[in-house]
Amino acid sequence: MDAYDEGSKARHLPDGPDGFLPEGPASAGSTPDSTPCADQESTDQESTDQESTDQESVGEESTGQESVPQHHDSQAPTAQAPGPHAPAADPPVPAPTGIASLPLRSQIVAALALAVVAVVACVHLGMVFLHVAPSNTVTKQHGRAIDDWIYPEFEQNWKLFAPNPLQQNIDVQVRAQVRGADGGITETGWYDLSALDGAAIDGNLLPSHTQQNELRRAWDFYIGTHDNDNHPVGLRGDLSQRYLRRIVLLRLDREGAGGKGAVVESVQVRSRTTNVPPPKWSEEQVSDTPVLRELPWWTVPEEDVTDARTEASAG
Repeated sequence: MDAYDEGSKARHLPDGPDGFLPEGPASAGSTPDSTPCADQESTDQESTDQESTDQESVGEESTGQESVPQHHDSQAPTAQAPGPHAPAADPPVPAPTGIASLPLRSQIVAALALAVVAVVACVHLGMVFLHVAPSNTVTKQHGRAIDDWIYPEFEQNWKLFAPNPLQQNIDVQVRAQVRGADGGITETGWYDLSALDGAAIDGNLLPSHTQQNELRRAWDFYIGTHDNDNHPVGLRGDLSQRYLRRIVLLRLDREGAGGKGAVVESVQVRSRTTNVPPPKWSEEQVSDTPVLRELPWWTVPEEDVTDARTEASAG
């Protein structure tokens, strides 16, 4: 070994086929003490940088992610808060709904309509209360006005809550004397109007109020305003008679009593009442014989016949 390979400051020759230093001004004029040290320090620094670069490349390849430069700014940008005197945004005003959304004239009309409905409802409730209430000073002084308001559409009773409810079947029947096209008078048989209503209701999921209650309520109205001798009691007796007569005329015209072109001259109404048989476990004994109540013959005014035909054609 020669002297250049000894010591920490020995100069390493570059790789080459001959292993000698290149000739040149730098190599010729350089001193053995200064140049080898500077070259050694720069070579060590480059080796260190290369190793760190290789390590970073290997780390990036192993994780599959690129290194992202991180900012070490001590202060991150923040949103500037509004000043104390900045104007606040007004909340949205909701759009008016209901009556308030209508024009002024429509609002007035709607308010008047609601007021009328409220007044009528209060009056109706008051009339019904006075009708079902026990006799008092108001009902004694204004009983006729209360009855005119209630009957016959809004009549109230307590039969549903009676300790012994109705246990009878009542059939309303009618027959008529008709004048045919040849001028002769003939008498029809009995039409069982209650049975006809029952047949119309049977199998009907939504029967009308007329089919269920019109005839029954008309008969109850008549019985409640007449005695057992068919004499009217009170001021509503004549009204109940005309009401029942108009209903049976309408039914006779619907059934074509007397044939085509026949005119009803007079009618007679009767009721056929039978008791409902008691259940087998009951010891109560009731009669199964029908009880008939026949009303006198009523002459039919011409206006009743005309009105009945008008209502029948409209229906």
